[in-house]
Formats: sequence, C-alpha cells, structure tokens
Amino acid sequence: MRTTAAKFALILLATAAVTAEARAQASYPCVNDAPNPYKQVSNWAQTPRPWGPTNAVTVDSKDNVWVFDRCGDKGCSGAKEAPIFELGPNGKTMKNFGAGEFVSAHGLAVDKDGNVWAADFQAKDGKGMQVVKFSPDGKVLLKLGKPGEPGMGNDEFNQPTGISFLSNGDVVIVEGHGSKLNKSRVNIYSKEGKYLRSFASHGTGEGQLTEPHAVSVDRQDRIYVADRAGNRINVYDKTGKFLASWKQFGRPSGVWVDKNDMIYVADSQSDDKTNPGCKMGIRVGSVKDGKVQYYIPPPAGVNEKTPPPEGIAADSHGNIYAAAVQMKDVKKYTK
Repeated sequence: MRTTAAKFALILLATAAVTAEARAQASYPCVNDAPNPYKQVSNWAQTPRPWGPTNAVTVDSKDNVWVFDRCGDKGCSGAKEAPIFELGPNGKTMKNFGAGEFVSAHGLAVDKDGNVWAADFQAKDGKGMQVVKFSPDGKVLLKLGKPGEPGMGNDEFNQPTGISFLSNGDVVIVEGHGSKLNKSRVNIYSKEGKYLRSFASHGTGEGQLTEPHAVSVDRQDRIYVADRAGNRINVYDKTGKFLASWKQFGRPSGVWVDKNDMIYVADSQSDDKTNPGCKMGIRVGSVKDGKVQYYIPPPAGVNEKTPPPEGIAADSHGNIYAAAVQMKDVKKYTK
C-alpha cells in the first residue's frame, strides 16, 4: 500500500514539475534591459583573406570555429575564393575549402564525426539550393537537393537556411527563406542523406513557420527554429510536436543552444516597424525556463546599411561568435 502511495506521489510530483516547466517556458514581451556581462574581443581572427559577407558561424566539439562566407559582394558563383574556414580557439586559420561549390552561403554545422554540412540558399548557373556534406578535410561526400532548382518535393529545397543534428546523428535542415513558394518547414535526414520526415508548414499560426532562418537542437533533442519574420523562436520535439513559441528573444536571425541548456539568439532586424518594442542585439537565456538573462547591444558601426550580426554560436567556455553579413566580420564576445 505504501509502495503504491509513494508511486502515486512521485507521479503527482512529476506532473507538477512538467506543468511548472511548461508555464515557465511561456512567451513574454521582448527583453531589452537585461544586464550585459560580455565584452567584445577585437582582431581575434587570422584569415588568409578578408572575409566576405558572413552569415554562418558554428563551433565544433573541439571549440574550433567554422565560418561560411559569401566569397565577395557578388557571391560565390564564378568566384575563386574558398568560403569555408576552420579556425582554432586562438583565431588562427587551420583549413579553408569549398571553392567552386556554392552560390550563396547560409547555414553551417559540424557533426560529431567532424563532417561539415553547408547550406547554399540561392540558385545561379545551375548551382545552389542544396546542402553539401564535406569530410573534415574538405572532400565532398554528398549533396542534398536539386542543383539550382527550388521546389516543393522532398528531394528539393526551397532556400535551405539552417542545419543541426539530433543525438542519433540525424540531420535537421530548415528551409523557406522568404520564397514565393511558401514552403517553410523542418526536414529530417539520416547522416547518409536519406530523407526521413518533415514537419511544420508555411504560415503564421501556432507551430507554423514564416521564415525559418536558423535551427539548433538541445540535449533533449528539442528543436529550436528561428522564425525570423514571425518574430519568434518555435520549439518542437524530435517528432515534430509543437511545444512552445517564444517572443522574448526578439526577431531571431540566428539561434544556438549549448550543452549547458543556454540559448543564444541574434536579432539583426527588430525595429518599430518589424517588431515594435524590441531592439536589435544578442539575447542569452536558458531553455529550461525560457527567460532572457543577458542582452548584448549591437556593435559599433551599426546602421541601416550595416545591421548587426545574424549568425551565432558559442563554445564550451561561453565565448560567443556572431557573424555579421554586411559588416563582413565575425564578432567575438567573452564574459
């Protein structure tokens, strides 16, 4: 009898905990006044050439920083530059590859085997609109999507933007960067490139996506999608079940969740027109309660022509790397 009562009490406690967590993770107004314990590090990177427009930055398990740029102002189509960089924690470039493979860089991710996945979100000259998987030394292993052809099918992409991974190695790819095709969704592939499933659809309703611009996955395999035009972070479980929608992190261009359940969001577009009451900048919080703990204002030099960073990542020490497209730079912040 006591055993049954104890089990029942544990069930009640677990239910209460889940309920409390769900309530704590509710959306609330954008946070602009959280403290800023970070400082910007100048001239941290040493690269073989100046960066072109940079949207994508990621950090691997060794704290090496990977950057995917757009070669130059005219993009990578026909360019000789290699757009993928690997830098050590000390900022020195270790690798630079990918020349001739892309049109315009967007998402970048490194899997647990060290393979590099890169999303090419535009189409030109029979290239682009694909996700390319490289070996750690830059050899092309596979390509997903039809080159140069956006589409509605499961074997083609409508402007792929972000890449992340589930704990079993499956690849999460989001697509739908402002295209007229109205195909905005989350796709799951095996690491061998086999299409497995998709979820979400284009729209403004609960669980839908209007402009998925980046994606990250936490330790519990919850998927966080930066729905930029929707001014929200949408959260799903690995099966695609919609869990939450957060507006407190602003108008998200980039999202990153680390192994300590901290979430980092880059807001490069909020203003009185696109997201009233919210300022551009970087917001840092916890996925456990959805609360914003820190706010980093935009770096110096920001204006209409050079907005703040879009891409974002953090290493195991909490250092933040933020990729700014028009500034052609990756900013580094330390606590």
